[in-house]
Amino acid sequence: MTWQEAERDFVDEVVAHETLPRTFERSAERNADRIAQQYKGGIYDRSLVTAGVVDAAAEGDYADLTYAEMRAVVRCLAAGFREVGVAEDTRVAIYAGTRMEWAQTDFAALAAGAVVTTVYASSSPDQVRYLLDDPDATVVVVENRELLDEVLAVRDDLPHELDAIVSMDDIDTAELDADDAEIVYTLGAVHDLGAAAFDEATYESWIDATDVDDLASLIYTSGTTGQPKGVRLTHANFRTNVNQCYKRFADRPDRDPDAPGISAETTTLSFLPLAHVFERMAGHYMMFAAGATIGYAESPDTLRDDFQHVRPTTTTSVPRVYEKLYDAIREQASESGVKKRIFEWAVDVGRTHHETEDPGVLLDAKRSLADTLVFSSVREAIGGNVDFFISGGGSLSAELCALYHAMDLPILEGYGLTETAPVISVNPPEEPRVGTIGPSVVDTEIAIDGGMVGEEVADVPGDVGELLVRGPQVTNGYWNRPDATADAFTEADALPDGIVTAGTAPADRDGDPDEPWFRTGDIVQLRPDGYIAFRERAKQLLVLSTGKNVAPGPIEDRFAANEFVEQCVVLGDSRKFVSALLVPNFERVASWADTRGFDLPEDRRAICRDDRVRERFQEEVDRVNEEFEPYERIKKFRLVPEEFSEENDLLTPTMKKKRRNILDRFADDVEMIYEED
Repeated sequence: MTWQEAERDFVDEVVAHETLPRTFERSAERNADRIAQQYKGGIYDRSLVTAGVVDAAAEGDYADLTYAEMRAVVRCLAAGFREVGVAEDTRVAIYAGTRMEWAQTDFAALAAGAVVTTVYASSSPDQVRYLLDDPDATVVVVENRELLDEVLAVRDDLPHELDAIVSMDDIDTAELDADDAEIVYTLGAVHDLGAAAFDEATYESWIDATDVDDLASLIYTSGTTGQPKGVRLTHANFRTNVNQCYKRFADRPDRDPDAPGISAETTTLSFLPLAHVFERMAGHYMMFAAGATIGYAESPDTLRDDFQHVRPTTTTSVPRVYEKLYDAIREQASESGVKKRIFEWAVDVGRTHHETEDPGVLLDAKRSLADTLVFSSVREAIGGNVDFFISGGGSLSAELCALYHAMDLPILEGYGLTETAPVISVNPPEEPRVGTIGPSVVDTEIAIDGGMVGEEVADVPGDVGELLVRGPQVTNGYWNRPDATADAFTEADALPDGIVTAGTAPADRDGDPDEPWFRTGDIVQLRPDGYIAFRERAKQLLVLSTGKNVAPGPIEDRFAANEFVEQCVVLGDSRKFVSALLVPNFERVASWADTRGFDLPEDRRAICRDDRVRERFQEEVDRVNEEFEPYERIKKFRLVPEEFSEENDLLTPTMKKKRRNILDRFADDVEMIYEED
């Protein structure tokens, strides 16, 4: 039996067709004494601590909550939400960063019959107003006083009344205006209301009243290409994707007992926004279904310390975090006395060993030495227990992925969208293939529409085109947007002749040949081995004035592990040639200048214009250019002094580039590139 057959046929108590609150209840029953959550002290003024519901964690350290204890919190919060106005189909908006209380609130609101909508903690006032107005959210759970004030500031602009605003952190309601104070609660107060009113039979009746096909959540797209759209995701959408991914990662009987996987023994570190579908499913629903332990990082800036405390066996993240982590690993190796050339030698040996089918005695010995000198200390620096990472939410550089595999820290890259709850494909632990996003998960059909790609991909093995998908994890459309829903789907009988299909028909729908296909808008390569390679967002393909199509993603990815280039964005749409904006790693540039005995200006903009620096970056660009066709090569570039970030609105909360914003911010630099031609 192949691993694909074993995966498809695998069943155990985690795999089920049920609502999300029922999943949590069953897991809490099975894993009552296991640790469910780990939370850090000294960073929040938690109202659940003030109310005596959970113990305070020591400052800078983590405290534990078992599944039995978490279930008690969730049950009382569910009853408390009912007391403050939540009923069946109430839209409850969670406006907070990733933390223990986010998870508890989500399960409690779902158990109370609500539909959970999400708002990123970094949202602007206009975004907050829209994300409360569009779904008609009448209950809002905020993180702290600052976000409470932002909700109160837009309250009068909403066309509907708010029944309750609940703060996770402790606040003094006496400081609020009388009208506001009437509807403001702390999460601790909601818990106490629920504890007084809780009745187990009534609680069970709320969960039983929810059908698996009922709406569970509205998750809004990033809005980088227009007004955010609310994606309708049912309990079945999420629960199916939990099953699909768990089957791929579970400790199945056919797998080597020493192979890494996800089970009740798993510990993960959560730091991506739970408002995003990737962390919501992979780092939240799937982990709790499996009975795993979830530790909540203080922030993405404190990961080094949080890894040491939580000591996770796996974690989910986006490519930008793995890029930053690799930079930190390289710097850590230098600080520990390992010379740069030794680190690079070790990584090269590890990569060669990983890619060689039969390494032999000599290469095995070199790999062992590399592990002693470098890799063991790298793994210890991130807690010492990591079996594998999971990457999604964007394209990961194949070179960077190979470097992690070389250090015995494999990254299993996957792919999905908000509309697919989210996972369509992901690499299996037993047979990962660097440079791919894995084969499709079970019960998922995919199709390749080659109509929008140029003749330059004709020599690529397999089929290249837009990825279409259908399966039980796919949304049935957008909230209040029938026009957008119609545009996103293609009827089966409208597909062009000769379209390539693959994957497995959804078992519970018998592969209905008339079921419409969701158009992902992404260009992929379906390889002969069944693995998928991501190429580019269709909307981000650069169409040069010469008629050539250029995918910027693979070019940008080649700079991901570059020690001099912090970030890269490739340009050229409607232009004669490809260009790029490069953000330097200024610390590395300064170190390079010191070794050569010359001084650089203090001003970053002046550094970017320094001829010696530009010449050094030209070497890096030339090296990358060698790997691409002549029409794909970067002919000219500009160095820019400002890093792309969420704070300056050049990255989304999940660290994807906002290309339009970047082009606007650096419009003068772009024009200089092309005016010079």
